Amino acid sequence: MRSFLFLLGSTRQGGNTETLARNAAENLPTNVEQQWLNLAALPLPEYVDRRHAPGNRLHPAPIGTERQLLDATLAATDIVIASPTYWYSVSTPTKRYLDYWSDWFDIEELGFKGRMAGKRLWVITALSEEPHQADALIDQLKRSAAYLKMEFAGALTGNGSKPDDVLADTEAMNNAKVFFASV
Repeated sequence: MRSFLFLLGSTRQGGNTETLARNAAENLPTNVEQQWLNLAALPLPEYVDRRHAPGNRLHPAPIGTERQLLDATLAATDIVIASPTYWYSVSTPTKRYLDYWSDWFDIEELGFKGRMAGKRLWVITALSEEPHQADALIDQLKRSAAYLKMEFAGALTGNGSKPDDVLADTEAMNNAKVFFASV
């Protein structure tokens, strides 16, 4: 059974990216499980890179919010990164979540990299009117998927700065209706 994890990366509740994601999700088959997590509401501590630190570089076992995000990530067949485009990249909550993947790689008993292989990664983002503003964001996530041997399943973009602007982007709203058509 397919299981979709929607990771909302906006710091704005109900923003354009979330609106676009929810419209796309309405068209998923009813037998597809959906879990929605708001990364801004599930704060992770600042990421500390221990990979090359002298001495003991063992990563502590994930607990609390980190464990919740790890478990949800591993349980999903499909991961949807729904992050607005901020300065040509993902939002801070989204980037922090992705940074934690580095720790999860190094916890041998998790087998994180192997367990991510074969999952599908989808991207949904809202941006301002500049047509190629999301290119770097999409490329970042495509490369992340390739590194983990995940399938990059596609990107859905919409135009919107002020709340609900994306609803006026008829092309994006039409694309949302068929974004998950292959499911």
